[in-house]
Amino acid sequence: MLAAQRQELLLRRLESEGRIVAKDIALELGISEDSIRRDLRELAAAGLCQRVYGGALPVSPAIADLQTRTNVQPDSKLRVATRAARLIPPGTTAILDGGTTALAVARSLPPDLRATIVTHSPTVASALVDHAGVEIHVIGGRIFKHSAVACGAAAVEAAAGINADVFLMGVTGVHPTAGLTTGDADEAAMKRALSRRAADTYVLASAEKIGTASRFAVLGLADVAGIITDVAPDHPTLRDLTALGINVLTA
Repeated sequence: MLAAQRQELLLRRLESEGRIVAKDIALELGISEDSIRRDLRELAAAGLCQRVYGGALPVSPAIADLQTRTNVQPDSKLRVATRAARLIPPGTTAILDGGTTALAVARSLPPDLRATIVTHSPTVASALVDHAGVEIHVIGGRIFKHSAVACGAAAVEAAAGINADVFLMGVTGVHPTAGLTTGDADEAAMKRALSRRAADTYVLASAEKIGTASRFAVLGLADVAGIITDVAPDHPTLRDLTALGINVLTA
């Protein structure tokens, strides 16, 4: 079998099964595991999979730039955002992450809500300006332009003074074995810093993020209070998450 044929097979298997175990595929095809690993390296370099220890997982489309992500699963994001907004009742101090789903959460909050919102996203903060009863606190620092959020040492230091009831966190991948992931190391560190400042962290997981993985780990699944998603309960990833005891909030 030619390399191109193997890679096509690997992509089909990734789509149908949601993961590739290199040693199993090598045994099935009767070739060396090194050949499969080489194929996976080439597919990963082309942005077609996310390599992990022992194989590969589907790559998340949510690692695209902010403008591109605006057009990815907008209906799913709105459903997740509407459910997430219910976690910010009057009187709450909430940390709201950056990204397109977090922006949808800001726009889903009741106009008469009285709450305190802390965010490291100028875009999210701007969306809340017309909410007269919302006190807005913006964390500053170096702006990571890919997601239009503040990251880096200054932002992490500023986050240390926050005490919040809830953190609504965006990620680019939610997977039973890879956990919660995102595409940038500094952004992952910022999310961890914000999570440490909230009593509960909930993950905003629109459909394109479920069952996928990105390069950098954010948190383990057991480190969050729940995952908010609108995918069907019989989705293989949701079945695995439920089996692990993860709290899934259906949007």
